[in-house]
Amino acid sequence: MTSLTKYQLFIDNEWVDGSEGQTMQTANPANGKVWAEFSCASKDDVNRAVSAARRALDDPEWRDLTATARGKLLYKLADLVEGHAQVLGKIETTGSGKLAAETVAQTGYVADYYRYFAGLADKIQGATLPIDKPDMHVFTTPEPIGIVAAVVPWNAQMFLAATKIAPALAAGCTVIVKAAEVAPCTMLEFATLIKQAGIPKGVVSIITGDAQNCAIPLTSHPDVDRIAFTGGPETAKHVVRNSAESFAVTTLELGGKSPIIVFEDADLESAANGLIAGNFGAAGQSCVAGSRAIVHRSIMKDVIARITEKSAGIIVGDPLDSKTHVGPLCTAAQVEKIERTLETAKSQGAKIRFGGERPADLPDGNYFKPTLVECASLDTETLKVEMFGPVMSLIPFETEDEAIQIANDTVYGLGSGVFTQNVARAHRVSKRIRAGICWVNTYRAISPIAPFGGFNQSGYGREAGLDSIKDYTRTKTTWINTSDAPMSNPFVMR
Repeated sequence: MTSLTKYQLFIDNEWVDGSEGQTMQTANPANGKVWAEFSCASKDDVNRAVSAARRALDDPEWRDLTATARGKLLYKLADLVEGHAQVLGKIETTGSGKLAAETVAQTGYVADYYRYFAGLADKIQGATLPIDKPDMHVFTTPEPIGIVAAVVPWNAQMFLAATKIAPALAAGCTVIVKAAEVAPCTMLEFATLIKQAGIPKGVVSIITGDAQNCAIPLTSHPDVDRIAFTGGPETAKHVVRNSAESFAVTTLELGGKSPIIVFEDADLESAANGLIAGNFGAAGQSCVAGSRAIVHRSIMKDVIARITEKSAGIIVGDPLDSKTHVGPLCTAAQVEKIERTLETAKSQGAKIRFGGERPADLPDGNYFKPTLVECASLDTETLKVEMFGPVMSLIPFETEDEAIQIANDTVYGLGSGVFTQNVARAHRVSKRIRAGICWVNTYRAISPIAPFGGFNQSGYGREAGLDSIKDYTRTKTTWINTSDAPMSNPFVMR
């Protein structure tokens, strides 16, 4: 029997077992075999992490570190992440099933997020106010908001953790990362780099565990000042309720059912590639997956033909194999949800153009074939449900207004796409789509410079970009009386 790789919690710069001895195991989605075991945090462990974070905030080693020095620590962490991209990427692939080619490349690029915020660390500025009272010098200073609870899911976890950890540390906060209990090993391995970078004791802790013993105690903890959450809308509702007593500032980056509109004047080669990238890339396990393809009726047959032809060459298989295009889904529950949703869609008149089943030659993993669904109506189930798998749903439109109406017919509002060669239309339509991101003639592009976040039930707040670092600060206003005269009698009004 192959021995399991074992991971501990990282609390206060130490690797420790959970105080109650609870452990969980994680299976490789490619073959269903258990490969790692990790410790789970209890409420006591959460309290220990929060206490360490609070102590670090007051410790001169972190508190008195200049912003420039904090930036240098982040630069060092960035170099370590980049240098360990192969190792971290392989662990993420083993745990989540995402392609190694993607996880390694994405981890390498994540280093740029740490570098971006490292450069911003000493650019967080206050202001001197031209106050309307004589003999008063008034100025503002941004101060660290305090302890940050960063809750990240299993998909794109290095990226989603970086968008929280990097601005928090740049601003001078301390951070407790709650990794998903599904495939958390990448984040636990990442903890070794926190220590190697020389980040002071208690500034970053990385824990995982179930909702009752870990997530709820963390997000409801009275000493947590800010919660940065990425996950599903239903869980987010609990997070918001958990934070009600402490009034922790909360940002939410949630799910999506993103539309991609393809107009009749689009470059169809580009559009077909965009639709495939937006749906079958990462096996559709992306919160910005463009799973609602809204295509002009006049080009519908051509678009279906192009997607079908291109998808015929997609290789589904081992995510560690460089020849594979689509790996397994992270959990068996995702596959089952897709199957149920497709059955409902077929009963509603939808046609499965290709895919729609598990590959017969890969019986041991959580595999599902890339699938194209031609929908009969806007009520088709696949247009409503976020499946987190490689399923694309097509619906036709006739007019620009109709396309926008269909695009906005959702409770979500994270990503969106527009394919057209008409520049005026691109500006007009992108402005009317209610979503936090709109890609025109491209899809799934990201950058540390560009804000990321949603509307409606896709959440609120933004990650990445210049302004996001301000979300990890609070403004202090200081009034200094510069007059030598005594303060006037407060009961004599002038």
